[in-house]
Amino acid sequence: MSQHSIAIIGVGKIAVDQHLPVIAKNPAFRLAALVSQRGIEQAGVPTFRTPAELYAAMPDLDAVAICTPPSVRHQVALEALNAGMNVLLEKPPAPTVSELADLVRQAAARRCVLFATWHSQYNAGVEEAKKRLAGGKIASLAITWKEDVRRWHPGQEWIWQPGGFGVFDPGINALSILTEIAPEPFFVTAASLTYPANRDTPIAARLTFASDAGLPGAALTAEFDWRQTGDQTWTIEIALEDGTRLTLIDGGSKLAVNGDLTVAEPMAEYEGIYARFAGLLDRGESAVDAAPFHLVADAMVVGKRETTDAFEW
Repeated sequence: MSQHSIAIIGVGKIAVDQHLPVIAKNPAFRLAALVSQRGIEQAGVPTFRTPAELYAAMPDLDAVAICTPPSVRHQVALEALNAGMNVLLEKPPAPTVSELADLVRQAAARRCVLFATWHSQYNAGVEEAKKRLAGGKIASLAITWKEDVRRWHPGQEWIWQPGGFGVFDPGINALSILTEIAPEPFFVTAASLTYPANRDTPIAARLTFASDAGLPGAALTAEFDWRQTGDQTWTIEIALEDGTRLTLIDGGSKLAVNGDLTVAEPMAEYEGIYARFAGLLDRGESAVDAAPFHLVADAMVVGKRETTDAFEW
């Protein structure tokens, strides 16, 4: 396996909490540089203020991991592709479906690797749930994804701005698990989106789905909320036609079958991401799954808007 030089563009919370430590312990990668408008530094590697400065100084760099807010990812990724870089995109991969489709086209034209990551798909219980769902029919599905925005996005105003996704920033994690494990596509048939009176993205959402994977009349729902304090809730409960009950817990790191815990592993989402990226780089292959993004876009189109109290940090 080759060792790949990589730079991180956008050194925010997710880069510090996940990307930097995971790269440091993966022998397939060597952290070569950071790009930070705020001048955040990491011992032993240079920091550049702009991607253009990075590419001028390191034209032989193998790859970049783009961890900026989604609103600017298309521009940043296109600049990287034009410089001949392979690109890893944090989720959500772009602010719009069309911009992601354009990046796929641009990467293919330049023969660069493009990897749109969905970290929750790499949790230990997800693959086992997928196997157990294969060939079966779903009697009911209930996604409950509730967390505290102040804990996970402290003071980050971009999440409330157009293109910031609001509660779908975490909600898309649940949808990425759903699209990975479901034996047939899911479609959003109705949605209720709750917006704070002073914000442009939703703080809560309720979705109803239809799918050929479900029995006729099956209740297929998702509920996302950013107002939960205390314990955080990331569960997906599925009842199958034969009576089997599957429960993905803690974002998919655990799987219970009929109430018995069958998979229970520490979260290693980003370890899985970088292992996958190393393989893609070695083979020169891209991997872009747009299905979770389509569900969010569809929910925004069919969703009914509701207004709640103003949100303040």
